[in-house]
Amino acid sequence: MSRYYALVPAAGNGARFGSEVPKQYLDLAGRPMIHHSLAALCLCNHIDRVWVILSPGDEWWNGYDWAELGPKLGVLFCGGATRAQSVANGLHAVADIVSDEDWMLVHDAARPCLSQAMLHALCEELQDDPVGGLLAVPVADTLKRADAAGRVVATESREGLWQAQTPQMFRYGLLRKSLAGNFNVTDEASAIEAVGYQPRLVKADATNFKVTFPADLRLAELVLQGRKP
Repeated sequence: MSRYYALVPAAGNGARFGSEVPKQYLDLAGRPMIHHSLAALCLCNHIDRVWVILSPGDEWWNGYDWAELGPKLGVLFCGGATRAQSVANGLHAVADIVSDEDWMLVHDAARPCLSQAMLHALCEELQDDPVGGLLAVPVADTLKRADAAGRVVATESREGLWQAQTPQMFRYGLLRKSLAGNFNVTDEASAIEAVGYQPRLVKADATNFKVTFPADLRLAELVLQGRKP
């Protein structure tokens, strides 16, 4: 049977966030933000191993105690200049452990509110899928296209549009082949699409958002606090 593994690329510096501390290490509910993302994956009983991909020059990781996350967690200091390159480097680094038919989940370090329900839905709905897929939510808001002056030039139809999330889950061999030299894509599904496949969308919800701006940290904290027993 195919096994499940996970990668969390975290080699970026979070420049858009405007902080001197890399975004993944910012405090969220008393932990570095990435702790919550890793904890969700390590807790999932589908997943055998979880690797975080860091920059070779990362100066922050060893300043924290990660023991609570257990023996599933491993660290790869092989991050690249882009997300896609980091993931490709990570896939290469675990080649002796993972087989081509095993499932690989790739999750954003900055999506700390991933729930076990979403993870289980992704793994179970895709376990027999020939391609794989990703968590996503249907676009609910009205979409406006703007010109260079910030004025509306068109209202776009949202019919059939989904907002991609992570984890994104594909067979190891297919994902590695799809990313080979294709480092300009912004997510793994795009790489899979580029070689002619159609990933499946697995419905999640809006709580699995990506922390992009400072105000998002407070919202993430509220979500996490709301899940405490």
